[in-house]
Amino acid sequence: MILYVLHQLFVAESTLILNVLSFGDKPNGVTDSTQVFMDAWSAACASSDFSTIRVPKGRYLLPTAIVFKGDNYKSPGITLRIYGTLVASFDYRILDQADNWLSFKTVIGVSIIGGALDTKGTSLWACKLARSTDCPSEATTQSLSFTNSKNIRIHGLMLLNSQMFHIVINGCQDVNIQGVKITAAGNSPNTDGIHVQLSRNVAIFDTSIKTGDDCVNWPRHQRLVDRAHIVLGKDLEEEGVQNVTVKDAIFKGGQNCLRIKSWARPSHGFVQGVQFLDVVMLNVQIPIVIDQNCCPHNLNCPGQVSGVKVSDVLFRSIQGTSGTKIAINLDCSAANPCSGITLENVSMICKKQMAQSYCSNAIGKCGKYGRECFFLIMFLYKITRIYIHDTSV
Repeated sequence: MILYVLHQLFVAESTLILNVLSFGDKPNGVTDSTQVFMDAWSAACASSDFSTIRVPKGRYLLPTAIVFKGDNYKSPGITLRIYGTLVASFDYRILDQADNWLSFKTVIGVSIIGGALDTKGTSLWACKLARSTDCPSEATTQSLSFTNSKNIRIHGLMLLNSQMFHIVINGCQDVNIQGVKITAAGNSPNTDGIHVQLSRNVAIFDTSIKTGDDCVNWPRHQRLVDRAHIVLGKDLEEEGVQNVTVKDAIFKGGQNCLRIKSWARPSHGFVQGVQFLDVVMLNVQIPIVIDQNCCPHNLNCPGQVSGVKVSDVLFRSIQGTSGTKIAINLDCSAANPCSGITLENVSMICKKQMAQSYCSNAIGKCGKYGRECFFLIMFLYKITRIYIHDTSV
């Protein structure tokens, strides 16, 4: 799946510059750089000034998991300025027991600018795709994570070939991600681009994501988050997702690009105040989706009904091409029908086949015609256009 997202960033000027080569590092991709990076981090934390850890061109081997902690953190801000590439071991078993390769915990004012992270996940993907018994059976290592942190900036960073998720934002506040490029093979399992959870005020701009799974994924407990798949309803007691905006995005290929999904289980969760604005679709399979009947392998879904309430969702100015006959699929919960669903200026073309939209348990009107559900089936030969103009619920 491919996603391009659009905007800006500010990073404070540093007064203390720490070059990892001054700590004895060798950027040859063979020498273990772990201790050098930890020493540079400790020096930056001990300073009362804005600090920059400078990583010159070259390849820096970080074979094991590293945790950058905010303990004894005196600096008002630390920038990790990368000109080279940080590489993990090609042997995925070295990181097998780690949740994250590079993790930052309880930090404030940390920026990562430029450079690349290569987690070398291709050998693990091949093992999993071959269904080998030698592969880890559970989820494996994520590339970069921030936990319980504030004022985080990730700018101009390239992430390659993560074993699992590429970037994880967990329990954070005020996160700005800009100009990031994330790449993994289309068949790489569970390689989400950016995973956001339990966080507030997360913005993603000018970002290109090409992965084998979700581009941007935010599960339950989210507020004021920008950009792509909403998933919840797996547990009974969970908060909800609200005030989400996806704006100025281009999706190329992939499946279910603007999607709200919930498990077909009892839940007290909710989704409300979601906006998908000014989005271009290029050969996307089912571009617009609300799916409240998710039940993988048909297990643990009593009654096959979702308890999640979906309301006040706006799709505005969505254009492009659908790669499937169904371009819009609104499949809401029979127990909690969707309400307040609005489609404005939605225009999509499907070539060489009839295009359809499907609706179940979505309460509302379709513009001046007063239909009770958005349900359109277009019967045109070769090129079919779905066009919904200035409609409201």
